[in-house]
Amino acid sequence: MSDLKIAVILGSTRPGRNGKAVADWVVDRSGTRTGVEYELVDLADYPLPHLDEAIPPAMGQYQGEHTKAWATKIAEFDGYIFVTPEYNHSTSAVLKNAIDYLYGEWNNKAAAFVSYGSLGGTRAIEHLRGVASELQLAHVRQQLSFSLFTDFENFSAFKPGEQHDAAATTLFDQLESWARALKTVRV
Repeated sequence: MSDLKIAVILGSTRPGRNGKAVADWVVDRSGTRTGVEYELVDLADYPLPHLDEAIPPAMGQYQGEHTKAWATKIAEFDGYIFVTPEYNHSTSAVLKNAIDYLYGEWNNKAAAFVSYGSLGGTRAIEHLRGVASELQLAHVRQQLSFSLFTDFENFSAFKPGEQHDAAATTLFDQLESWARALKTVRV
């Protein structure tokens, strides 16, 4: 029985995206974890227009059906792993937009980050850390960064090095610990 539920949020909807293979790898690695359920949440399944809510998300008065569906989904989880590409030294616009739609659903939960890009996507993670802090979303230290040069064949077939397995275990350990602790704050 799971006492935690973690979303692996796939932060790219781009045609031919590399993120799906990365997110699937994360979900696959989480399969051996006990007491926690990991679920892939693909932003392609939640088509959100550029933020179109008139009332700030901190008020929690969502008007659009797309916003209400997104809020319901995100509220289910105790923590999140954001899988992000790095576009122009930052995260994807679709991920930032999806995050910005909500507020209270993120509060007092835990987050971890997985990135990919020519330099491993680390700059995207640095931007997401600032956003997470503003949303009262506690982010763990461990992160995973995959290089298009060394972890992908021909920049498209995901073939991560074995060293990422140990880092993933540390990421899961930290995220689950924080998510479990923060559950007591929300009760």
